[in-house]
Amino acid sequence: MKEIAIYTDGACQGNPGPGGWAAVLLHGETRREIAGGVAATTNNRMELTAAIEALRSLKEPCAIDLFTDSQYLRQGITGWIASWKRNGWKTTLKQPVKNDDLWRELDRLLQPHQINWKWVKGHAGNTHNERCDVLAVAEIAKLRAAHGPAGLKQALATFKEAANAAAPLLFPEL
Repeated sequence: MKEIAIYTDGACQGNPGPGGWAAVLLHGETRREIAGGVAATTNNRMELTAAIEALRSLKEPCAIDLFTDSQYLRQGITGWIASWKRNGWKTTLKQPVKNDDLWRELDRLLQPHQINWKWVKGHAGNTHNERCDVLAVAEIAKLRAAHGPAGLKQALATFKEAANAAAPLLFPEL
């Protein structure tokens, strides 16, 4: 198996608000950067999306060290997900799992790989983590330029409406 290091990060300006995600993939001397964004989302969704898109970009099973500064992502995938699946995608409080669409996709994409999940402190000088942050924030800037304030406001309203319609207890602050 190829040995790959992947660094991921998600960013959101407002939570919810416009968000960006990024990943840096390293294999020997080869380096690949990927990034994208969503006009209205949450930080946790962007953290999950970064890992999903990084794994989706791989063409074959790999041995991966995946670095994230998100405890939500690392703890969710290394601990919580087993009980969520056992409980029919419900938390221990019998509530629907937040972002279960992304957790399910991440779980599916893990299958062919051997992954060692590693936490790295964010904004602490790790070169690859810092690069992910720069890329994710740049995606937000692109969204701001493309949509303008009115477009982002509408996207946020649509996001909140969909989140509350699907599961009003998941996002009580919206």
